Amino acid sequence: MNNFLQILLTRHLNPLFATGAFVVPASVYFVLKKLFFKPYYIRRNKQKALEKEEKTSAQVQEAKAAAEKAQKLQHNVANRKRNKQLETGGLVIMKALYGNQKILNNLNSSSETSFESTSEVIDVTIPLNFLVNDSGQLKLHEGVKKSGIMGFCDPCPGEGKQLYVEYAYAGNQHKVWVGDYEELLIPQGTHRI
Repeated sequence: MNNFLQILLTRHLNPLFATGAFVVPASVYFVLKKLFFKPYYIRRNKQKALEKEEKTSAQVQEAKAAAEKAQKLQHNVANRKRNKQLETGGLVIMKALYGNQKILNNLNSSSETSFESTSEVIDVTIPLNFLVNDSGQLKLHEGVKKSGIMGFCDPCPGEGKQLYVEYAYAGNQHKVWVGDYEELLIPQGTHRI
């Protein structure tokens, strides 16, 4: 059994009072939302985004420092392999850049091969020369993220990445762009400029 207790607030319903009872709380809510809550949440989200960006920037700097150390370790062997390939007319990596896909696509669309230093792209010429085998070939397997290769790092977390390689083989210049998880097998005649 449900028992209800009814309370009579007034015998006469005043339309002005009824309208005010609805309009005043709704108006207060919208004013508070517009003037206080929304700006607060916008500031808070901006602060969180700034903190995340600072944290990511610190991680990228650490990764770049580790990649530079690895490249210093690879430098002597890479130069030796490069000189050997130069003597035989084999595969020599002239320039290799890894990083933000949009920036490297701009490099692809312009006929220029010069590249201004940016924090979202790293030079990986030494690691790729290091990876050239004795028979004058370089193969990076499909499905392997290139930032995991020794001497590489992820210069732009959360962004699409690409590898750009300029190389010489048998006295000819070649260029190739490959995605982060795509296979790279060089030399190939289709890359010839």
